[in-house]
Amino acid sequence: MSVEVLLASGSAIRKQLLLGAGVAVTVKTSPVDEPAIMAALLAEQAKPRDIADTLAQYKGMRVARSNPDSIVIAADQVLVCEGQLYSKPDDKADAIAQLKNLRGKGHQLLSAVVIFEDGTPVWRHIGRAQLAMRDFSDEFLLKYIEDMGDDVLTTVGCYKLESLGVQLFSQVQGDYFTILGLPLIEVLGFLRSRGVLPT
Repeated sequence: MSVEVLLASGSAIRKQLLLGAGVAVTVKTSPVDEPAIMAALLAEQAKPRDIADTLAQYKGMRVARSNPDSIVIAADQVLVCEGQLYSKPDDKADAIAQLKNLRGKGHQLLSAVVIFEDGTPVWRHIGRAQLAMRDFSDEFLLKYIEDMGDDVLTTVGCYKLESLGVQLFSQVQGDYFTILGLPLIEVLGFLRSRGVLPT
């Protein structure tokens, strides 16, 4: 009997990555107050990797408890530049401000994934990538924001590396799937270990 795999994330690219890799996955999310959780963790001076991991765990917890017979995959991502943590932009003005802060600098992207079985977390992984934004012009930035439309508000760092976002960079080091928001190779390894995928 096959086990149902649930993705506790509304991210279209995470779903696409799993489906593309042959994983029959269903999206099931539960609301999480990410700003409140992040604020509490920052007040405790938590490390960025712990923030990403905790946010992923919170995303999956409620879904996992209400679906104990399923494997639940939860993920989250944070961006760190010069000691500052970045979240998804609130609006296009915030996106412009963030990209002005990030341009010409390097940053680290942390993608955390927590997998639940029987309603409890049983596996976790944090992927890391280093990216350097080129020193693009204000003219390029405004055109980029216009061309991206509302998509610019859907990701940490205001970019989608799989589309126009790749034009922002001078250098990218790290796993491509991690940058997109899901350390896919490691997740597939876990699913094989559980018999969800053939070995």
